Amino acid sequence: MTEATSATPAPDALAGVLADAPFVRLVATDDGDALAAAGLLARALRAAGTPFQARIGRDPVPGDVDDGVAVAVGVDRGPHAVHADGRPTSAAAFAVASALGAEPDPVVALAGVVAAGSIPGADGSGDALDAAERAGRVERRPGVALPVSGGSEAAPSRFEALAASTLASTRYSGDPEAARDALAPLELPAEPTADDRRRLASLVAVDAVDGDGVSARAASSVERALRPYATDGPFETVGGYADVLDALAREAPGTGVALALAGDPDESLLTAALDAWRRHGLAAHRAVDAATIGRYDGCVVARVDAAAADGSPAILPTVARLVRDFRSPEPVAVALDESAGRLAAAAADPIGLGDACRTAAGEVGGTGWGTAARGGVSVGDADETGANQTGATDAGGDVTAALAALREAI
Repeated sequence: MTEATSATPAPDALAGVLADAPFVRLVATDDGDALAAAGLLARALRAAGTPFQARIGRDPVPGDVDDGVAVAVGVDRGPHAVHADGRPTSAAAFAVASALGAEPDPVVALAGVVAAGSIPGADGSGDALDAAERAGRVERRPGVALPVSGGSEAAPSRFEALAASTLASTRYSGDPEAARDALAPLELPAEPTADDRRRLASLVAVDAVDGDGVSARAASSVERALRPYATDGPFETVGGYADVLDALAREAPGTGVALALAGDPDESLLTAALDAWRRHGLAAHRAVDAATIGRYDGCVVARVDAAAADGSPAILPTVARLVRDFRSPEPVAVALDESAGRLAAAAADPIGLGDACRTAAGEVGGTGWGTAARGGVSVGDADETGANQTGATDAGGDVTAALAALREAI
């Protein structure tokens, strides 16, 4: 099975199909961009009174729906798909939802854009940014893109949020106490001024590019975390919202779907979302810090133990992205967990990585999945979503063989 088997229809065409459907099944890839896109479409269907089901799958394959329509979100597969050929899927979903006659939430769309690695207003997201600015829902400001800036019973403190954020990788990422120590000299007040926010952003920007093993790509990668858009959404910034969605898509997909569908999420849902995000981010950073990293022609491999970092294999795609963006001099990064029989890969550009993972998995009797720029392989784990699984297996040798096959394929 390949990644692209259908042509993505124009927004009006797909909206016409969905408007006439008695039932719609949405299956999204396990990333924050596709999760945001699924939320936009689901909300539009709900507004139109169309019954729907939404879920996350690491390799969506739209099945037959009796008297209904199946839509793949985030990958171009099947007769109906929302996919933007390398651009954010959430921007495409915003256009489809608008064509359905809904008023899609532009903040959700922009969060998906950031989760896709882009910036608000770029890569087809201009309409969403314009709508958010016209409604007074976003404002660019100095600082760092975090979901929260101060602690409460439901939210992490500023230093915990900084340690958990996966939009940057610094000396204190994964370590809340180290983040507290790093922030102490800044003496940031509970309600920081613009100058306070600039000083925080300067600290993060410098720390992201400083230290042994930092790649040249780090300087551009950390830009996503700086000068964020503040928003009136459920989280303080668009970038923080994106970070939460990306973590939930892998760590707690049920919570992620509930959050994406909620126009006004209640306190219990926000608490669950932030808890899962914090757990995921801290574990991913700890795994990166403890990784044994080797460089090969065309890729860098980080050998990790997710369980030792108090995480599950759900952190591996995030580990691969962090290594790619902040540690890898090569265009592809692979996070390999032999004890879990799992690997995840992330590429700087679309290179057919999902197909390469499927090919590699096929050579060792495993399962491969992914999109053009990211993918994964598991051996001895039948879980379809790839989320919240300890996945321990005795097939570590096979996943190592899958790594060798993947290196050949890319």
